[in-house]
Amino acid sequence: MAYNSSSYTTGMDRTARSEEVCLKFPPKVISPGLAALLVQKDKLGKLMDYSGPRLHFQMVVIFVFTQIIHSLLKLLGLPLFISQLLAGILMSPAIVSDEHSLVTISEDSVAVIGSVGALGFMFFMFLSGVKMDLRLTWKSGKLAIAIGLFPVLVPLIFWLMTVKTLHPGGNVFSNKIFHLAVTYSGTSFPVIHSLLSELKILNSELGRLGLSAALIGDMLTLVLTMFSVWVNTGIQKGSKDVLFDVGMAMLYVCILVFVLRPGMKWMVKRTPEAGQIKDTCFYIIFLAFMISPGFTELFRVYFLYGPFIFGLAVPDGPPLGSALVEKLDPVVSGLFMPIFATTCGMRFDLSYFKYSTKYAYHQAVGAVVTLIIKFGVCLLLPLLCKMPTRDSFALAFIMISKGIVEIGSYSIMNDSRIISEDIFAHLTIVIIIVASVVPIAVKKLYDPSKKYLCFQKRTVMNSRFNQELRMIGCVHVPGNVNSIINLLNASCPTRECPIALDVLHLVKLSGQATPLFIAHHNQQKASSNKSYSDNVMVAFKQFERDNLGAVSVNLFTAVSPSNLMYEDTCNLAMDRLTSFIILPFHRRWYSDGSIESEYQTLRSLNFDILERAPCSVGILVEGRRNIKGSNSKDTLSPSNSSSYAIAVIFLGGEDDREALALAKRFSQDESVSLTIIHLKAVDSLEFFLAEDERMLDKEMLKDIKASVPLTYIKEHVKDGPETSTFLRSIVKDYQLIIVGRRYRSEDAITRGLEEWCEFREIGIIGDLLSSSDFVGNFSLLIVQQQRKRNG
Repeated sequence: MAYNSSSYTTGMDRTARSEEVCLKFPPKVISPGLAALLVQKDKLGKLMDYSGPRLHFQMVVIFVFTQIIHSLLKLLGLPLFISQLLAGILMSPAIVSDEHSLVTISEDSVAVIGSVGALGFMFFMFLSGVKMDLRLTWKSGKLAIAIGLFPVLVPLIFWLMTVKTLHPGGNVFSNKIFHLAVTYSGTSFPVIHSLLSELKILNSELGRLGLSAALIGDMLTLVLTMFSVWVNTGIQKGSKDVLFDVGMAMLYVCILVFVLRPGMKWMVKRTPEAGQIKDTCFYIIFLAFMISPGFTELFRVYFLYGPFIFGLAVPDGPPLGSALVEKLDPVVSGLFMPIFATTCGMRFDLSYFKYSTKYAYHQAVGAVVTLIIKFGVCLLLPLLCKMPTRDSFALAFIMISKGIVEIGSYSIMNDSRIISEDIFAHLTIVIIIVASVVPIAVKKLYDPSKKYLCFQKRTVMNSRFNQELRMIGCVHVPGNVNSIINLLNASCPTRECPIALDVLHLVKLSGQATPLFIAHHNQQKASSNKSYSDNVMVAFKQFERDNLGAVSVNLFTAVSPSNLMYEDTCNLAMDRLTSFIILPFHRRWYSDGSIESEYQTLRSLNFDILERAPCSVGILVEGRRNIKGSNSKDTLSPSNSSSYAIAVIFLGGEDDREALALAKRFSQDESVSLTIIHLKAVDSLEFFLAEDERMLDKEMLKDIKASVPLTYIKEHVKDGPETSTFLRSIVKDYQLIIVGRRYRSEDAITRGLEEWCEFREIGIIGDLLSSSDFVGNFSLLIVQQQRKRNG
């Protein structure tokens, strides 16, 4: 077996000590197996001699440590990144002795796990570029541009002037000083995007502003970083080399923009509409990414930004960008990045504080002072634009956030001997403090749900009868379009009782980092690319023309993460003074009771909107389809019958009164026959309802009886099973049944049914009527009145 010795230098000044490390050739990678190792002494030690098993063992230990630490720190509101960094510190040789450490200084432990982490960081930078849409920089408002530019430039200039004052003879444009200054004042889009996603404010008003500003700031930081490299090259080698490096970098960008990007767009054009990108195209782009670090060295581009710039050239969104993100992001964010963050923590050593130089101390102070100045600039700009003080402070904290990009940059600079270990230790402490304080501060300062605490009644009951009823119809899949149109057709809108419908097409954010909200009636020109939103627009505009003067339609498209779509819905309801939101139920059935489709993310969205909506909400459960795979007409389709039979099941309470108010508006046309089924408990068991609630119920029933012709059925039942038996006998006579949600409303009428309730979002009666026990091709609308909330 051959050996090779190499010098390993570590320490404060690179001269503190020198160690010789012996490397074995050929290296041990794959172990012969446990069976062969069982006969040897020190079985674990022998197994750890092989880099493959040791890498696997290190990965397991990393994830175990991370999860244990995060289970404690998440109670304090700290992000997962802090837990990963602390896990690396605890696993570092500074904490665990070399004899028992999993990361001793050897070719196998340091090079292997470090290479895996570095590869993950390259993937992360590439995917960050894929998710970014540079076109949004031109659409950003003045405030976003100002917050993107000035908080980077002002602290940078201030710190460079300070350094020049403290060291008159020094060159502030040296690679080390200027590069560090850029990292202090720079803005990282991936870090801010990760923060906003973790705080679940990505598509809030503050989140959108922060993302727009971060996108501009990140581009400026990239330019300044490249500038620092070129200036340092000019100082060391001369102006000719600088011009050559700049020219090669521009050539690299031109090849990406004018050769590779058109090629990738050609791949997209060859992909069928709503189809998936071919695997061959994916492999070609993946191969190009893998060789991009070599090209960045050839073209004189800073190697950290090579994959990032290549990612920017990839067309974002579906089908190509989303395919890359969906295939790579789970592995990168779930496997590679935790390893990289932990290996960054392994480089941290508290002992270097004992031997810290004056220069390292100045750099730490410079980082803190730069962050303070950046915070002040980020705070002052929104305040000058009349933004609320708490929101301005929250935005300032968001813009100074530091995370994986900064710690990765410092780790690479440390490995490249650009900065010393004592500087790296100081900067790591700064990042840990900032990354810990920022999410806690933002949570305390900014709560987007507070704006939904409106004191104005936005319900159907409180809408004036002769004024338009403002409604929102949420569309997820093509089937939702016909369902909403058929429901509104059943309401028979008139010029005397018009409807103002805002159609919100909710699209899952895929392959992009920035959420979008598009008001199609404000677009100056139609989209050149055919999209599903165009089809939605055509259908609802035709509905508007068919009901000219009685219905007005505006179409909006929200592209956002599935778990944050409630923000777009509730924001639109607030802005448009909406009284009623129509949500599609997450499940659809065939007539034989089998499930046609089911979307659990849609169910979670319905729950979120029910909890936060600033107005009344209705969940539409479609009638069972008659024939599998056929385009059978909906139960509410106008061609099914010359009249519509609508029933309201009334038990009492605010939700049931809202259902009556909605039915009252629906039954203004002679073609609509309305039936009120009033269920009452026998022996006057109505003590579950307060006296004022019973009085309001009586007034509402009296009013609707006097307003519209209807059929009134009163039925006394003693418990839930009797209620179920009665309803089963009559529901088949109706095409639309409207019920109140009555969530957590306890009474004798539903006693015994709650324990069998499968879908809490539609209430006990709604769940009962949607079950397979009820035969009938009827649709169901479950109504919840606007909830009262305390600020």
